[in-house]
Amino acid sequence: MARVRNIEIEDVSGEARAVYERIQRDYGPFGNMLRVFAHRPPALRHVFGLLLESASDAVISKRHLEIVLVTASKAAACAYCVAHHAPRLVEQGLPAETVERILEPDVPGLDPVDRLVRDYAAQVTRDPARVSDALFARLLEHFSEEQVVELTLRTALCAFFNRFNEALGIEIEEDALTLPLA
Repeated sequence: MARVRNIEIEDVSGEARAVYERIQRDYGPFGNMLRVFAHRPPALRHVFGLLLESASDAVISKRHLEIVLVTASKAAACAYCVAHHAPRLVEQGLPAETVERILEPDVPGLDPVDRLVRDYAAQVTRDPARVSDALFARLLEHFSEEQVVELTLRTALCAFFNRFNEALGIEIEEDALTLPLA
């Protein structure tokens, strides 16, 4: 159980409730995190609203998004986010072994652009002040500035979720524990 009490959907109103319902319906088994976020309806509306809007206006591929999310989550050791996003990365065509070993420098299964996305997400997560000009230039060879901003935003937002989930002890939902990795 999380370190704070859960707020159930029937105790949330207005726009925050609509976002809560939509996340539950369209985004996956993130109920335990939603129940904690519901303590702060503005955060629920805006943070999860941003995720929903970004999904409907995707400027990066789902594969690259999930590489970002799994890399950042593994680098931060966030079991909650890894449990939710590792299966999604497998759905995007990466072998389960690659997903499991994604932080290893020579992990098989990543093409050069996948590896670049992984390296950028790892660096932004671990030490963003040390993102090299060379790494950034390589990103711009494959992605527009808008896409690089999205990659950076989603990496940084994932780091936020990692810290939020771990600090508040949010447990992995039973549905997420049973998501297949292969």
